[in-house]
Parts: sequence; structure tokens; C-alpha cells
Amino acid sequence: MAKDVDVLTETVIRRPREEVAAYAGDPTNAPEWYANIASVEWQTSPPVGIGSRMDFVATFLGRRLAYTYEVVEMVPGERLVMRTAQGPFPMETTYTWQALDPDSTLMSLRNRGRPAGFSRIVAPFMAAAVRRANHADLARLRTLLEQR
Repeated sequence: MAKDVDVLTETVIRRPREEVAAYAGDPTNAPEWYANIASVEWQTSPPVGIGSRMDFVATFLGRRLAYTYEVVEMVPGERLVMRTAQGPFPMETTYTWQALDPDSTLMSLRNRGRPAGFSRIVAPFMAAAVRRANHADLARLRTLLEQR
């Protein structure tokens, strides 16, 4: 059985919490700051809220992934949780935003799931691959928002 993946990545973004949460919490913006996400199409009407569903197309470890995320928890400006049960990597993604001061935000990105369809040889490398990708994506987000 594949090992569970549970990766928490954090960064400090020198922008107000409301601004960071509004941008990062809008799935429409994901292709701009996630290197591996090619597209997002809404199944439900924006804006994001509990029950919102979006189709994502991404690449990960050289594979094309198509999956639907559903928003299962949301506290505007503080927390957003999305889940998918589809594809080779059923996953839950959680964003949290915490104001450190009026102009700085601690953002965390947590991915939890259990790889399916991957061999036992590949499964142990999943957490490291997710961690590297998340670190790079949060750095991209930080740069994008701080240059505004």
C-alpha cells in the first residue's frame, strides 16, 4: 500500500492578509503561480465558496493529471480547503493565511493524500516531489504579489 503524503509548506509574503488570501484563494489565478497547473475551468459559478467545483489540468512527475476539486471548507481570508477523490493522487489541499502585521502574511499550503496507481518504488518520493513543487510555487506567488 502506498504511504500517505502530508506536506506542509509556508512562506511569508510582504502583502496584507486580505490581498494574499483574495489572490491565492481564487482558483482562477492558480495557473499564474503554480508551475504545474495548466488550466482551471469552473463547473460552478465563481466566486469560490463551499461546494464550488473546478476542473484542473496539471502535470506532475511527467504525467498529465485532470481532476475536479471541490471546496469543502472556507473561512474567507483565513482558510480554504479543497478535495478531489479522482485520479492517481486523491488529495486535499489546504491554504491558510495569518497576518503577521498589517503588511505581512504567513501563508501555508498543505497537501495530504494517498497516491494510487503508483508503484511502491515511486510512492516514497511523492512527499519530496510535492514539497519541492510547493516550495517553488509559494516562492513564485510571493514574488508575484510583492512586485505588485
